[in-house]
Order: sequence, then structure tokens, then C-alpha cells
Amino acid sequence: MTRIRIFLIYPRDPRKSAAKFSEVYKIMPMKIGDPRPSFEGATDWLNELEQTADDYVAEQPTLVYFWATSCGICKENMPKLAELKAKYKDRGLRLVAIHMPRYEADTDLETVKATIAEHRIDDVCAVDNQHKLKVAFLNEQGWVPVYYLFDADHKLKSRAAGEFGIGVITGALEKMFPSEAAAA
Repeated sequence: MTRIRIFLIYPRDPRKSAAKFSEVYKIMPMKIGDPRPSFEGATDWLNELEQTADDYVAEQPTLVYFWATSCGICKENMPKLAELKAKYKDRGLRLVAIHMPRYEADTDLETVKATIAEHRIDDVCAVDNQHKLKVAFLNEQGWVPVYYLFDADHKLKSRAAGEFGIGVITGALEKMFPSEAAAA
């Protein structure tokens, strides 16, 4: 976890500054090259495999995406994620969805399951009702959608959020898999 120390300094009263340094820690987002956090801490797993999510993505490039049932952009981008998965699955790309509730209504597991069925999400999906994965991925602002692309060594290659995040990740995948981009 990257932290920045900020010292509050009182320019007009150096005695106050010398006597009282207040440290404020600000958690910074993941940086390119940071290792992928573990998926431990999910409250539930849906579309579960016979192995753990960590085993499922072992030594494979992985796209992790956070979404919520109340997020319209997330739902709009689901077909685009399915296209990326189909395009790069033969190159080993794995996708892991993390449902991160933004509101109390988002914590209802039946609503999450219904949204998964409605939007044909077939990726292994963590439910992060306690926000442990949000913390592990340093998603301090609780962005959805947010996308994290990791290489086969589990090092962060790209991170993007919001309405245009899927476009950023598409470009990063084209760089990661250049022969696939040229063939398209």
C-alpha cells in the first residue's frame, strides 16, 4: 500500500509546527507494476469454479472489474466485456468480476444474482459486501465500474474507471496481445 505523509505546518507560528506535526495518511491508487491483491475477503462467490479465484488466475493475464447492481454504466459495458473475453480467451485472459455495493439495496444477494442472469455475466464473481476487496485493490473512492488489467506475472498493467474505462482497457489489451490486435 502506497502512502503519502502530509505534515500540517503553521507558517506564522513555527513553534506550533515544531511542537505538533499532524500526519495525515492518504491511500494512493494502485500503481502500474503493483502486484495483484488476493481475492480473500469476499462475502460470497457466484459462478464459482471448482478452484479458488486465485488458483483460476494463476499465471494468466487477468482483467478484474468492479461493478454494482445500481450502476448503469457497469451494465452497459457488460457486452463489451464479453467481447473482450471472447477475443482474448485463447491467449489465456481470465476475467474476475467483483460486485461492490454502493447502497444498502445493492447488498441483496438475490438482486445480484438476478442482475448476473439478466446481463449474462458468466465470469467468476466475488460479492464484496464488506468492501474488503475494495480496500485490497485500493479502490478508496469506491469507483464502479473500475477495471484492473494484470499480466501473467500478476503485475498491474493498466487501471481505468468510469464511462471511458473500457476503452482504456481495450487499448491496454491490444498492447498486451499485439498479434490479436493486428488480426482484427
